[in-house]
Amino acid sequence: MTTADTEVSAPPQVDNLAALESEAIHIFREVAGEFDRPVILFSGGKDSTVLVHLAIKAFWPAPVPFPLLHVDTGHNFPEVLDFRDDIVEKHQLRLVVAKVQDYLDDGRLQERADGTRNPLQTQPLLDAITDNKFDAVFGGGRRDEERARAKERIFSLRNAFGQWDPRRQRPELWNLYNGRHRPGEHVRVFPLSNWTELDIWRYIQREKIELPQIYYAHRREVFQRDGMWLTSGPWGGPRDGESPESKTVRYRTVGDGSCTGAVESEAYTVDDVIAEVAASRLTERGATRADDRISEAAMEDRKREGYF
Repeated sequence: MTTADTEVSAPPQVDNLAALESEAIHIFREVAGEFDRPVILFSGGKDSTVLVHLAIKAFWPAPVPFPLLHVDTGHNFPEVLDFRDDIVEKHQLRLVVAKVQDYLDDGRLQERADGTRNPLQTQPLLDAITDNKFDAVFGGGRRDEERARAKERIFSLRNAFGQWDPRRQRPELWNLYNGRHRPGEHVRVFPLSNWTELDIWRYIQREKIELPQIYYAHRREVFQRDGMWLTSGPWGGPRDGESPESKTVRYRTVGDGSCTGAVESEAYTVDDVIAEVAASRLTERGATRADDRISEAAMEDRKREGYF
């Protein structure tokens, strides 16, 4: 056999992004076949936008067979909410919104002293899951983001109170997923578990996925708090001693405006962002999310309570 014959007969190499996409699409289809009422958590951020893109590809040309769910803190960036609504309209999706403000207005929740509403999302999320009888909830969590996420299964069983119990998690071998659950329980599903932040951005580049402009460099008035650049808004700030400055920044992640920081950046395009992320030694949550700095086990605690 000649060298040429060997080259022709060799199986084609599957690139990393194609393998990750194939795995995620398999997970979407597995859930659609195994569960009755799945839902996708969607905030308008980059990871949940990639989730929606993958769901559309998984079921094309049929419509996505389940709705989107957004837990709105009331402290979201306006650009991101506008983008969320545009995606829903463009793809004719159904959006369910659970509002933290409703819980504050009727006394079921109280504002925190630090002003952040991210930890207040848990009860509205669990109530929305119960009220709509969702039995599978897709999330955009990735194992590279944070230690509590690193040990999460792709199918994560939650009890009737939405809580995570490590002793009840099932092994996942050979891409076999066990979605068995009792009445009242549900399963969180993480199709992006094996992706990294760099994978996400390379996939956004390859698929030409649109994102809120907040992810790219722009001029914004910000102030520094606890080593992060925050922007003023209905969530408060700047406080005494915090001076607003005009900076060229972008956001690596989006969430509650009171605890999501920007990074100084000249990354105006997807190519620029990929180069920046490739050189970074901090995950986006470690660099820009104050709610993860509340304690060493902040994310672990929220997971046990039922949020993550």
